[in-house]
Amino acid sequence: MFADPTGAHAGAFAAVFATLYVAHQIADHWVQTQWQADTKGQLNWLGRLACAAHVGTYTLTAVVALAAMLLATGLRLDPWGVTVGLTVSAVSHYIADRRVPLRRLADALKKNPAWLERGGGLYAMDQSWHIGFLFVAALFCAA
Repeated sequence: MFADPTGAHAGAFAAVFATLYVAHQIADHWVQTQWQADTKGQLNWLGRLACAAHVGTYTLTAVVALAAMLLATGLRLDPWGVTVGLTVSAVSHYIADRRVPLRRLADALKKNPAWLERGGGLYAMDQSWHIGFLFVAALFCAA
């Protein structure tokens, strides 16, 4: 049932994951505006708006990157799987970038507050969360 003797699904997954990872790096570090970065964690409607705007441009960057990869490789993906995958990516990105959910998770895991605040821990946890969900998103996209 899950056998893929040609390796086509594995190749599609690898191509999609690499594409989503590149899009993530570009969207999170180049496309995101300074206002979005500074405001998205605020606990008010402006913070929610900034985070939604960031997730919108983040998802658009992923769509453009996936389209470029598909055009360059001739790979064909199921549109429904891609829609589900990009939705997983967008929703998980919004949750992480609102900051409070990840901070609560870090506190529940008893992460060192000094490492979180001054040692790059929050950034590392944020990025690892995103990469983990890109893996899940790529699974759906390539299914």
